Amino acid sequence: MALYTFARSVVAGILKPTYRVKVEGIENFPKEGGVFLCANHISNFDPPIVGITAPRQVLFMAKAELFKIPVLKTLLKDFGTFPVNRGGSDREALRTGLKILKEGNVLGFFPEGTRSKNGELGKGQSGAGFFALRSNAAVVPCAIVGPYKPFHTLRVIYGNPINMEEYRAKKITTEEMSAIIMEEIGKLLKK
Repeated sequence: MALYTFARSVVAGILKPTYRVKVEGIENFPKEGGVFLCANHISNFDPPIVGITAPRQVLFMAKAELFKIPVLKTLLKDFGTFPVNRGGSDREALRTGLKILKEGNVLGFFPEGTRSKNGELGKGQSGAGFFALRSNAAVVPCAIVGPYKPFHTLRVIYGNPINMEEYRAKKITTEEMSAIIMEEIGKLLKK
């Protein structure tokens, strides 16, 4: 935790003034309990930007390829990041994500599964719906509104948690739930 806190303040000291980061809706972020935080993905800087603007430590799922780089692998593990094999169902990653949420922590997730090439919001993968429906965590949409240009304003908007009781009662599919999450992120992007 001490390493995370130190690294967070160093990264914040660099990124916040460089990108003139403005945070909106922080009051919507639950102070305790499991939180499934879903954001759009426009840059490699998105995880650190979410990490420095969220009021609680965020644990991320990251592509397994990053864990093949020795120094990066160590850092990612130290920060609580865990690998996912993309392109299929990675049961170990799904179990790890559910465990994080069950223990009352924050799981950071980019439902699109990859960065948007044109900045437009893409389609959400079914993994987002899986975590939202299979956990009792609060599902918080987040919009990162760029561009990532030095000394231009970058906005991070946290929306109200999605009312999951309604969707769980309807027994909707993971694909339908992912689409709803993406719709909520889209609304924040239009703000």
